[in-house]
Amino acid sequence: MTRYNHSSLCLTTVKTLVIARLISLVILLSACSPEQAETPQNKNQLPPEQVQTQLFNDNWLYLEKALTDVKAVAAEPEWQTVQLPHTWNATDTVDAAPGYRRSASWYKKQFTGAQQLRQLLYFEGANMETEVYLNGELAGKNVGGYIGFTIDLTPHLKRGQLNELLVRVSNAYNPNLIPSQKADFFIHGGIIRDVWLKTLPDTFIERLAINTPIVSHEAAQTFVDVQLNQLAKQLPAGAANELQLRAKLLSPQGDVLQEKLVPVNGDNTAAKIIFDELAQPELWSVDTPNLYAINVQLLDKSGAVQHELSDRFGYRWFEMRPHQGFFVNGERMLIRGTHRHEESAGVGAALPNEMHRRDMQMIKDMGANFVRLAHYPQDPEVYRAADELGLILWDELPWCRGGKGGEVWEQNTESYLTRQIAQNYNHPSIAFWSLGNEMYWEEDFPGGGDDQVVANYIKKLNALVKQQDTSRLTTLRKFYPAATIVDAFSPSIWAGWYGGAYGQYEEAITMAMKDYPAFLHMEYGGSSHVGRHSENPIGIKGIEGAQVSVEEAMNQAVVANPAKNSDWNENYIVNLFDWHLHISESTPNFSGNAQWAFKDFATPLRPENPLPYMNQKGLVDRNGKPKDAYYVFASYWSKKPFCYIESKSWTHREGPKEGRPVKAFCNTNSAELFLNGKSLGAKERKPAEFPAGGLVWQVPFIAGVNELRVTGRSDQVQVEDTLNVTYLIGHHGPFATLKLSSTAIDKQRVLIEAEAVDVNGNRVLDFSERAYFSTLDENGQLLENQGTPTGSSIIEMANGYAAIEFKPGQHASTVEVRTQNVKGVYLTIIP
Repeated sequence: MTRYNHSSLCLTTVKTLVIARLISLVILLSACSPEQAETPQNKNQLPPEQVQTQLFNDNWLYLEKALTDVKAVAAEPEWQTVQLPHTWNATDTVDAAPGYRRSASWYKKQFTGAQQLRQLLYFEGANMETEVYLNGELAGKNVGGYIGFTIDLTPHLKRGQLNELLVRVSNAYNPNLIPSQKADFFIHGGIIRDVWLKTLPDTFIERLAINTPIVSHEAAQTFVDVQLNQLAKQLPAGAANELQLRAKLLSPQGDVLQEKLVPVNGDNTAAKIIFDELAQPELWSVDTPNLYAINVQLLDKSGAVQHELSDRFGYRWFEMRPHQGFFVNGERMLIRGTHRHEESAGVGAALPNEMHRRDMQMIKDMGANFVRLAHYPQDPEVYRAADELGLILWDELPWCRGGKGGEVWEQNTESYLTRQIAQNYNHPSIAFWSLGNEMYWEEDFPGGGDDQVVANYIKKLNALVKQQDTSRLTTLRKFYPAATIVDAFSPSIWAGWYGGAYGQYEEAITMAMKDYPAFLHMEYGGSSHVGRHSENPIGIKGIEGAQVSVEEAMNQAVVANPAKNSDWNENYIVNLFDWHLHISESTPNFSGNAQWAFKDFATPLRPENPLPYMNQKGLVDRNGKPKDAYYVFASYWSKKPFCYIESKSWTHREGPKEGRPVKAFCNTNSAELFLNGKSLGAKERKPAEFPAGGLVWQVPFIAGVNELRVTGRSDQVQVEDTLNVTYLIGHHGPFATLKLSSTAIDKQRVLIEAEAVDVNGNRVLDFSERAYFSTLDENGQLLENQGTPTGSSIIEMANGYAAIEFKPGQHASTVEVRTQNVKGVYLTIIP
């Protein structure tokens, strides 16, 4: 049994002219934690210029041309103003045209150079290859996206004068970079994350690495490795005796617990600070994410503060006990997880921090305690949120498909892994370093997908991780020849989607627990098309003739399964998740699992999906709006009382006069359902009962509009949910036509709704043709290319319904909808 004892989280208290926030200080040749940043110094100790870190996102210019001559670029007149983060693939990934722009673009910005201090530019991430020019001269390069890097501007700086930055970024095809272009997600080009301008003294603290080699409930050790920048080596002989470090250990409440004063080592570049053993530490966990702090000051021979860094950190340890599950701080923790891709509607991968934080907060509110970051390191805000909210992270090297490459590929991959670990080393939330996903699929190099070739290289990467960090678990998914190389392993189990039936899930994980001592299950679920429902979804035994194995086949064209042979209705996915949770919550010694994926995301590999180019396996849509499945998970995991009637997108139903069953997903002790004000009875929720914990009622709908209301009760708490359902006794007639209507959303937008109806005006629930929305003039704008249920001009109709948001102009505008068999229906919008 191995214990993994390390954690820390970094705190920024930089005093700048902008709102302070946590940032990265990763030097290109010596990476450091993205959270480490300068802290304010006493004004009488500062040099004439302010040592500071400034958010550098405003007033950039953008040129969408793949030029290579920097002089020609500087002379270009066709620049447009942009705000960072920025990507040129914000919408073209999900428009009607095949492919997306994979090329280079330029960014330009001017600023006044410091009079005396050094200035460095820190990028939180730019995809995929970056060149930075200052005043026409190359200042530095970076290879690899989704990771932070720093460029020293000082050698090319015009002191006290206007300086011009030019940044060339490219996401052009390059098989020597990971992830592979064959991965199941778009690689958005651009400066996709925040940029910071750092103004620093010649000698400064470059990195703090906080280690907690021994942690228990009774005591904890704290070591801090302090790294100064390389220029410190150029100090005169004997200068080591003139530099000191003052370090403080602070409690989660901000009280100073210990203080140390240590000299800098003889080469002027490093020091190790050992604090006294701390008694009874307040441990970090998913329920109590306690964060201590360390403050380190660099002092000159007079004792004046030259530079200062502060980090938060937490004491905790992780274990995978053979055949017993996952443990945090010595206690078994069932992993209740999901996955997150870093992109969203309308912005692609260029999310502002508020959107990163919203995703993580929604995941926590759902009751999850674990997030697999798929399939690359993500924005620093994501790690901050996980550390502060209490979410365990699986941080993944972006070796996703493509197999193993040659020498250049190896150099890039190993450099990437080293930098990724150094950058994220101090986050207490990270428990797992993943070495990749499906790496042997779709090789980019002849022979690069060979089992032995890939396994040998994974062994090398695993050793590289252990050289840098012995405190965490290494892991990977789906590559079976390397299952015993890493500390924890996830096979492929897609019961009820890519293979088999969801009723096979218990058998599948029971077998995996026997086969893999440190087994945890990453990726399960399936796609759902919002608004598509069925009174008779596929059942627990699956579909006849489906692939028996629950493993995902590489070639989906030759197998039968619900992914290919069903209509992706929401009811089936709700039942699939309900069953999986029913099993995972009750299986002894199971480490846990993570659903794929939290949010719908765009992919180049799925152009014919109901929402073209969208992976629709999310619990929320691409804009963050919850689907039905979100509430299934919350009913098992969330601590905040709620009830949800299935479903807000199932507002038209039909059937016999005896009515139809209705489910409510609640986490309360009991629930009572009302139809048109009349109680249909109260039921006790039984978590072990499938489906919906037994909260299912036979509802005798009347013809027309029905009002449903559910009331959930736990102790003194009462919650409720309502839903209106239009019910047809019998069955609708054949499709007759499409009906267009509009409803105001707000003062700027209206919702254009297309409804398939029969001759009597009843909704034709089995109409699922692809709808094509367009405008016939330039007086208004369809809010399209969003990859959402109401933000796509091409979309399969769901239960005879489709909609798109529209922004009217100053004059009347006409909107058209077509399908393969409907040659045009028109609606004029009058502002």
